[in-house]
Amino acid sequence: MNPTPNRDVIDLSAPAEAAAPAVTDPAPQPVAEATPAAEIPADELARITDDVVTQLKTVFDPEIPVDIYELGLIYKVDLEDDRTLKVIMSLTAPGCPVAGEMPGWVQEAVQKVDGVERAEVELTFDPPWTPDRMSDEARLALNMF
Repeated sequence: MNPTPNRDVIDLSAPAEAAAPAVTDPAPQPVAEATPAAEIPADELARITDDVVTQLKTVFDPEIPVDIYELGLIYKVDLEDDRTLKVIMSLTAPGCPVAGEMPGWVQEAVQKVDGVERAEVELTFDPPWTPDRMSDEARLALNMF
């Protein structure tokens, strides 16, 4: 069994300079380096966070029976003061057949969250995705233990 990698915790209420860059957590969590959002109540931020994760879990790579969140393809989620949600994600490989479509699927999914005015999704391969980013649930689903 592979050791659980360090995972970043999503916290849309924390200022960027206070965001913890790596917190060990058995479940994958998107990275959040949120700007201060004093106007958004803490309970609403918690709801938005939960709803964003729920929506991210609805997006699947058609070739892999695991959602992109559990695969560890979400690198960063940032809710700005104007309620623009910025997502930085990767793919399992640069030549992924749905590379041109998946960012749009992610954008459509997270824009459904009440409290998000607009969503922007950026694709990156730095750092490249590796199976170490997958959750234990994903490893189990893919028989990778």
